[in-house]
Amino acid sequence: MQPAPIKAVLFDLDDTLWPIVPTIIRAETLLFDWLREHAPAVAQDHSIETLRARRMALMEAEPRYRIDLPGLRHAGLTEAFHASGADPVHIDGAMTIFNDARNAVIPYDDVLPALERLASQVALGTISNGSADLVAIGMAGHFRISIAAHQFGSAKPDPAIFQAACAALDVDPAETVYVGDDPLLDVVGAQKAGLRAVWMNRFDRVLPEHIRPDASCTSLLELEHWLADRIMLVAPAIAR
Repeated sequence: MQPAPIKAVLFDLDDTLWPIVPTIIRAETLLFDWLREHAPAVAQDHSIETLRARRMALMEAEPRYRIDLPGLRHAGLTEAFHASGADPVHIDGAMTIFNDARNAVIPYDDVLPALERLASQVALGTISNGSADLVAIGMAGHFRISIAAHQFGSAKPDPAIFQAACAALDVDPAETVYVGDDPLLDVVGAQKAGLRAVWMNRFDRVLPEHIRPDASCTSLLELEHWLADRIMLVAPAIAR
């Protein structure tokens, strides 16, 4: 049976549309420099690595933080401030420093031109387990809908988050493609929800044998070529 034409494309964000590791390293470095000035007791008692270990311990103790990454970072800072006797009035300022730097992402060169072209052909959306803010980043206008796990209440690979995105776009999962870099969260998760899955392999990795995406691409340009004869044109979104 012929697969349904594609009416929508949903994207993962981190390591699919931009590299995340250098962004997080820079954000945590700027945060720690800020702590040295505004909460020196915390900076004296901790390092970037020990603050990260504290967050990991919190995540193990409270599984809800596996979804709520902003809440996890806030809780980790709160514990560190309390343990060091630092004034908690500075916690929100610390979060602002981190969030601003975390959203200072640099999209891969292929991303913005491809999104502009695709938005005139299919409905676009995003699903992310991370804490990126597309409004702050300046990319929200490319997408009709965006769902973040910490706001939705469950995370990839839960089929519910994929199906919610399809419902928000008023498309059937079979008419939708999900594009992401994580074999389990993105490929297996999307396929179990009834979507087609494209593995974005920007880093020349090897897939586990049991995971079989509908396609593998190294850029959004390759994705466009794969989509070319599979899409059903839709009315362009109203600019927002």
